[in-house]
Amino acid sequence: MRIDKFLKAAHLVKRRTAAQEMIEVGAVRIDGRTCKPSAEVAEGRVIEIAYMARVLKVRVLCVDEQLLKRPQTAAYEVMEERQVPANERPW
Repeated sequence: MRIDKFLKAAHLVKRRTAAQEMIEVGAVRIDGRTCKPSAEVAEGRVIEIAYMARVLKVRVLCVDEQLLKRPQTAAYEVMEERQVPANERPW
């Protein structure tokens, strides 16, 4: 599954276009590397997402689009979440 689609399906971002914009500015990394919106995500990969005031690090548990539509399916597990001061860039 594409990273932009995964971020939307896992409810980590509200819209797929927002996910694409975040990826293009470098706010999303897969296994510590910057990526493109079309990058493929697999189970077990680590994704880091830099929001405005925090950085979220998650491990992908499920990439099946049909399973992600079910509310009881866990798409990811949170590995780390840290706050970032407003005047500091997370990357």
